[in-house]
This record gives sequence, structure tokens and C-alpha cells, in this order.
Amino acid sequence: MIDHVRDLASVREATDRFLSAAGKLGDAAVAAPSRLPGWTRGHVMAHVARNADALVNVLAGRPMYASAESRDGDIARDAGRPLDAHLADLRESAARLSAQAALPADWTRTVVMRNGVTDRAARVPFRRWIELELHLVDLDAGYELEDLPEEFTGREIAFLAERWSARPGIPAVTLVADDGRSWRTGGTAEGGPVTVTGSPAGLLAWLAGRGDKGAALDAGGAPLPVLPPL
Repeated sequence: MIDHVRDLASVREATDRFLSAAGKLGDAAVAAPSRLPGWTRGHVMAHVARNADALVNVLAGRPMYASAESRDGDIARDAGRPLDAHLADLRESAARLSAQAALPADWTRTVVMRNGVTDRAARVPFRRWIELELHLVDLDAGYELEDLPEEFTGREIAFLAERWSARPGIPAVTLVADDGRSWRTGGTAEGGPVTVTGSPAGLLAWLAGRGDKGAALDAGGAPLPVLPPL
């Protein structure tokens, strides 16, 4: 069962981590490349801030973004700001999201995300937690996939495994972590099932297209299935 109150607490903790790491950068570092192709660290920080405002819209029953073009344009507009402006924006947008989440609401209701994807309102805080944790890794500021909280890593693997289930072109895959946890995904492509084993961080890297993208995983001699981009 999703506990949105607990997830909101995790969002606050992750926000503090993100701000602490970002605050150690300088203006030159903000303009340097992030780990996301074509994005500087400034793009990553601008995206995280604008995502907070987008989730305010979701919780308030408005479209997440006015359009794909406006989303991309806002990130491009804000990316080149100095560090202090980014930090202020990150704090203020996080505060707006926290205030919206504190309003009386039916957390069992269905909300509409980007591209028409629907979800329960109760999962919006976890979606925000995802943005903060993965993009802190993308920021390339000393925080790695291996540093992610254990609970987050397991839940994000389960979340992405569910996302890739029944997607065309992905065979049935059993994910087995070296700590004993397991998940299943895929299941529509022809061919036999594949078992993929490795560390939780390695499994998450493959599912989320981060880090070594699964290079350290063991698929029993079979090639790793190709996953769509997030």
C-alpha cells in the first residue's frame, strides 16, 4: 500500500540532499555537462524545479505541462542561470509542492500525468522522489546509484519493472538482485524467458538507462533486452 505521507517525508529528505549537493557547485560547474546527453547541470536543476511546479498542477487538477514545447522551453530558459538563482528556484518550487500536498485532498483519486498517463494521487510523492534521486545522480556531483536509499532502489526497480511489463519487443525477464530480491518485467516478445542477475544498483541502472546501463549484469549468456528510453 502506498503511504503518501511517508513518501512526502522522503521527498523532503531527498530535496535537502539535492540542495546540499548542488550548493557545493560553482557557476562554472553549473554550466558544465551533466550525465544526461545534451544537458548541463543547469538543465538538470531547471528540470527538477519545473517538475515540482508541474506536480503542483497535477495535484490541483490542471494539466501537468501546458505543452511539450513549453516544458522544454522553460528548461532551456532557466538552465543558464547562476547557481544562486537555481538554488532559490529549487527551494521555492519545492515549498510550493509541499504546500499543495498539505491541502485536504482525496489521495485515492486518479490524476493525469504527462502524455495522458494516469495514476493515483497517492503515488505522486513517490514520483517526485524518483525525480530527485535519479537527477541527483545525473547531476554528477558525487552521488551515485549505489548511494540511493535501499528502500528507494527496490521500489524504483519494481516501478520500472511494472512500466516495462507487457511492452512490445521485451521478452519475459526475471530480475534477481544479489540480496535475494526479485522482480518480473517484459513478456511480449518471442523467445525464451531471460533471467538477469546483479546488484540492485546495476539492475536499476539498466531499467532507468543510467550508469553502465546494465553492463555489469549477468543474463546467462543471452544479450540484455533493449528497453525503450524513459
